[in-house]
Amino acid sequence: MKFLYSDTQDYVDPAYDFINDRNALTRERYWGDVYAHELMKPAPYDGLLISMSAIRQAAGVATSKVRYSTKEEQRMLRDGARKFLRYDGPEFKDCMLMGDCGAFAYVDHEKPAYSPEEVVDFYTEAGFTHGVSPDHIIFDCDLNNPSRAEVPEATRNRFDITLTNAKAFLRLTQEEGFPFEPMGAVQGWSPASMAEAAVKLEAMGYRYLAIGGMVPLRVDAIHAVLRTMRKAIKPETKIHLLGFAKADKIHEFTGYGITSFDSTSPLIRAFKDSKSNYYIESSTGSGLDYYTAIRIPQAMENSRLMQGIKRGIFSAEDLQRREQKALKALRSFDQGQETAAKTLTTVMDYHRFLVQGKSEDSSAHEQELGKMKELISRTLHDTPWKRCSCDVCRTVGVEVIIFRSSNRNKRRGFHNLGVYHKHLQATMEKAQ
Repeated sequence: MKFLYSDTQDYVDPAYDFINDRNALTRERYWGDVYAHELMKPAPYDGLLISMSAIRQAAGVATSKVRYSTKEEQRMLRDGARKFLRYDGPEFKDCMLMGDCGAFAYVDHEKPAYSPEEVVDFYTEAGFTHGVSPDHIIFDCDLNNPSRAEVPEATRNRFDITLTNAKAFLRLTQEEGFPFEPMGAVQGWSPASMAEAAVKLEAMGYRYLAIGGMVPLRVDAIHAVLRTMRKAIKPETKIHLLGFAKADKIHEFTGYGITSFDSTSPLIRAFKDSKSNYYIESSTGSGLDYYTAIRIPQAMENSRLMQGIKRGIFSAEDLQRREQKALKALRSFDQGQETAAKTLTTVMDYHRFLVQGKSEDSSAHEQELGKMKELISRTLHDTPWKRCSCDVCRTVGVEVIIFRSSNRNKRRGFHNLGVYHKHLQATMEKAQ
């Protein structure tokens, strides 16, 4: 089972100055930065997924979160995605480079933002090894398997559009001489309808299916979909799970013959999860443990703290002093020059202001502070970053556990990807 990371221009400055919190003076965005597969050896994933909607503005879709400039898109199509992503070394020659449409970008529209012709051209120009047919997301997944007549017309339309596009997409790919392996997108409103779609895609000629609509589903619903689908299709038909948000539960899905899946979860949790920001292999060998990163935000850049300063609740000078004390205490603790108890007190002294900036409810403040104190205390007690020998932790040490600025947070995300990748490999070995 291959793990693909969905790239959204996630790179870091390799010469970032952590003490002064600034990029290298000679830094050039992208050109001098490094991707996770450049920073870490071995690479923390088996391939990359690039969504068309992240690169090209969809016509009539103002909400599309395009991350690439026009020049960057042109360079990618001119040089090819592998070269643009610097994923063209000999160690990556057999790795998947997959394209999809990024259907979330146009989820509120009546039809997909890109035509099959446009998608085939895009995948071909970019040099992807695999490409998913343009789909239209169906979020409903009724385990009672309602009939087609029992679901809304809009849902039926999305189902039909996805299959119609898949047929045209496969024909166009064939006409182009199969420059990439086509993957038929599966959408449906129930396990039975998704299995029906999968069978129809097989009949068209697809040998690799990409199951969409996974993101909001509960684990039991995903099991029901895969169980029903796998019974309906050929055992040799390959399956990819698009946007598999339950990556931590992957050990539950080893029996369905899944060939690949993509997820951003390990990186995203590094800076969006409320408490599980740092992955580490369990010392008992039972899977993964999760730790809370220690929040020491930049006083003059954190929006909550800045609001408090503007409202006259906080003093800018006092906040900056406490911020520096917290950083110094944590670094001294890492070097064995400060106790965990004193470090915790100093860190919480600064963290208190973050909580106070939320509301004026003092009882809620104390409750939240108590929970955070427990989580940070565990992180300080176990010092998980000292147990990890990955390229990130070995190079930046305690800075990886500090929740502060993109260069730290993304490095922690890169670390998580590497830990997760190893965990997946171990999981698959046990399943064999």
